[in-house]
Amino acid sequence: MVTAAAVAATVTDPELPMLTLADLGVLRSVAESDGRVVVAITPTYTGCPAMDTMRDDLEHALLAAGFDDVEIRTQLSPAWTSDWISAAGRHKLASAGIAPPGAAPQRSPGPIPLTLSAPVSRVRCPHCGSADTEEQSRFGATACKALRRCRACLEPFEHVKEI
Repeated sequence: MVTAAAVAATVTDPELPMLTLADLGVLRSVAESDGRVVVAITPTYTGCPAMDTMRDDLEHALLAAGFDDVEIRTQLSPAWTSDWISAAGRHKLASAGIAPPGAAPQRSPGPIPLTLSAPVSRVRCPHCGSADTEEQSRFGATACKALRRCRACLEPFEHVKEI
């Protein structure tokens, strides 16, 4: 018999369909008890528009697999970090022509300091591997991605931002 965790681990992200929610680190936990399945997911950003679709896709996959009592919860703490993207997920992003994030900035506990400039990061081109890239727009098709261009091969690409 397939487990609820195994089913949940196959559900893909609606904005980055090459990744599962597990690859992305959004799938936080799956618990089965007395025929009830409770899944916890964490949004990548506050107000992430994909959360409703993620929730619906998880519920549909679990119901289709024969789990009749399913609850999907949103877990906000700890906050998601791009460090939770798995090594397999980072490889899948690069294979799809999207630069995976580097290490997330380390912050001490407490209030987050306000900075007025965008963080500077060295992003390798997923097409040719060159580090000579430039940011074209801080915001791409989704809030979690930036648009960049490689100066070596001149190809545009998206980059999942570090948070």
